[in-house]
Amino acid sequence: MKQIKTILIGVGILLVVVLGAVGYQVFSDKNVPVKTISGFVGGEKISFLENPEVKAILEKDYGIQVDVNKAGSLDMIRADLSNKDFLFPSSQTALELYIKTIGPAYKDEIILNTPIVLYSHQVVADALVNNGLATKENGIYQVDMAKLVKMMEENKTWADVGLSQLYGPIVVDTTDPAKSNSGNMFAGLVASMLNGGQVVTDAQLPQILPRLTGIFDKLGYMETSSSDLFSQFLKTGLGAKPIVAGYENQLLEFSHEQTEAWSQVKDDIVMMYPVPTEWTAHIFISLNDEGVELMQALEDERLQQIAWEQHGFRTGVNGTITQGKVFDVPGVQESVTQVIQMPGSSVMDAIIKAFE
Repeated sequence: MKQIKTILIGVGILLVVVLGAVGYQVFSDKNVPVKTISGFVGGEKISFLENPEVKAILEKDYGIQVDVNKAGSLDMIRADLSNKDFLFPSSQTALELYIKTIGPAYKDEIILNTPIVLYSHQVVADALVNNGLATKENGIYQVDMAKLVKMMEENKTWADVGLSQLYGPIVVDTTDPAKSNSGNMFAGLVASMLNGGQVVTDAQLPQILPRLTGIFDKLGYMETSSSDLFSQFLKTGLGAKPIVAGYENQLLEFSHEQTEAWSQVKDDIVMMYPVPTEWTAHIFISLNDEGVELMQALEDERLQQIAWEQHGFRTGVNGTITQGKVFDVPGVQESVTQVIQMPGSSVMDAIIKAFE
């Protein structure tokens, strides 16, 4: 009897210890210090940072909550950065502008990549192919940018390529090159096409710039966010924006997040790769130690996998898709190889000023 009593006391003590440990853990979990890290983010990355899985990993494993403020990649450099810990624009150009106007970055790192693409409708894509402006091979559309830019500069109309139902000249709608990265990069790409397919230098820019602004003058009002432009493209249909420039990840993300809406438009929306195109490096600019903490956390392999599988950002080596088919989107290139570099910072700074 005495032995049984001793055992019961021992079990009771063990239960107290276990319950105490569990209670302490629960109490501790509820009181893990979580800091809020605030910054400006390009609109195309908002959904990624607000993904519940991403937020849970950041909070649980890194003690971080992110306060997201949407801004164009170039606009955010000019914004009031007091009380901000980071900037998350979409290109090296934004970093170079930051260094030129503010000073060296506290720390920076490329976190995500995605190529510039053109979005259009099936009837437009077919017309481009029929007129030798694009090709379709193995379901992948590629646009000859030199030929397309030539037609835009020559004021060719949609009727000239057999699309008499569309009004006005052939244009590619884009965001404002002075405020948003996608528009800025597309302007750099067009400038190089006007320069015979060679990256524009400072010496060549004076002859190229009037031709470049002449093409963009036909666009009228330009959005300041790539996410807003993509949304307008989807909502307004063929007549309003026959072709827009954007990021590859935008359609991939849309197909994943809005499956019902995607099923309704997937037979009409076409993603086309410019030849050549440009890589968009989504670069994280830390403004202090807190920004560095978030930057390092975003390199977590789980977050990088979510960035690709749910939001379409290429995170593999050299931007090559190695995980197989993930998205229900036709015509995604496995590897983007026909790429031209952006013009240098002094050239892009002059282009930005021309559009301000």
